[in-house]
Amino acid sequence: MTNQLYYSSPYTSSWSTKIVKTLHKEGKEYVVLEETAFYPEGGGQPADSGTINGINVLDVQKEDDGTILHQVEHELIGQNAECTVDWVKRYDHMQQHTGQHLLSAVLHEWKNIATVSFHLGTDYTTIDIDIEELTETDFLEIEALCSKYIFANKEIKTYFVSEQEAAALPLRKLPTVKGKLRIVEINEMDYSACAGTHVAHTGELGLIKLVKTEKHRGQTRLFFLCGHRAIKDYQLSQTILTNISDKFRTNKDLLADRIEKLEKEKKSLHTELEAVKQENAAFLVEKLTSNNDSTVISASFTDKPLKDLQLLAKTFIKEHDYIVILASESERKVLIQQNGSHSLSCGAVLKEILAEINGKGGGNNMQAQATFDSNQDLQRAMDDLINRINQTL
Repeated sequence: MTNQLYYSSPYTSSWSTKIVKTLHKEGKEYVVLEETAFYPEGGGQPADSGTINGINVLDVQKEDDGTILHQVEHELIGQNAECTVDWVKRYDHMQQHTGQHLLSAVLHEWKNIATVSFHLGTDYTTIDIDIEELTETDFLEIEALCSKYIFANKEIKTYFVSEQEAAALPLRKLPTVKGKLRIVEINEMDYSACAGTHVAHTGELGLIKLVKTEKHRGQTRLFFLCGHRAIKDYQLSQTILTNISDKFRTNKDLLADRIEKLEKEKKSLHTELEAVKQENAAFLVEKLTSNNDSTVISASFTDKPLKDLQLLAKTFIKEHDYIVILASESERKVLIQQNGSHSLSCGAVLKEILAEINGKGGGNNMQAQATFDSNQDLQRAMDDLINRINQTL
């Protein structure tokens, strides 16, 4: 059986060993080493990566019989192996996995909250916990308790015990496996059966930051960051906050008040703008109907969006029995609308037009709209709509 260095010496990042055998399976190349520090995927922790004789290690898996297979980019020749673990990735995994142990222990101590499962992802580490929700105040309390144990720089020990010895330990979660168990102990604070890689002292975690929660199968999924991940997130957040503060020309402490004030100003301006748009719509209705004897009112606008056309059409048909056809050249959209005084179906007549002109849209008896690929198609559609409706009336 391969000597598993990641158990006895998780800080080993390079070593020399022998190649026991090579395998070719399903178009992939695999290597079995005499001893390895490459951690195989398992227990919620991803596999290590790195190189063997300069060839990339793509994946590491442990077979049911205990054989550790290293998937390599291409076949290895010879018996000697110079191995290097991607240390940045490995240490990140050590920080995240140890952080999970500490966080789960703190949750258990804090309110007897059980950790149901664990996943170490690329962006976040998550645990599913047996509680309905956590508040913002809860986050602060949990983080403070985690920090207390991080600052205490407690030693983290790993060792194997028999089932009988394990039964005498205050394990946070009873294991399902039989036989010898590997225990990860945060000095006299937490005891867990675990096969992952961990840092030697809690101080190496630096920081645990809770990020967010999501509901998941009746439990709460808690997202968090540890160590370098948490520091990078803080640096990014600090940069963003500084840039926003500079943009609003205020300090960070007053930023929330500044944004709230701007939101109120925006709401007030929006109300004023809607009133002006309504006045403008009433003015346009009067202008377009003053010398118009036709049942059909049509107009094309260069810059008005569809939303403004809908307001204008609504103003038209509120007090008049017109059939309104409006176009937005900037959005290449056409709108046809009436108040129900006519037997014409807006959707049906538009459907006839779309069968002949390249466009997409639809509607019902009262209103319909469509978008065209070009302003030429838009203008053609406008002309055809006017002609067909006038012929129908």
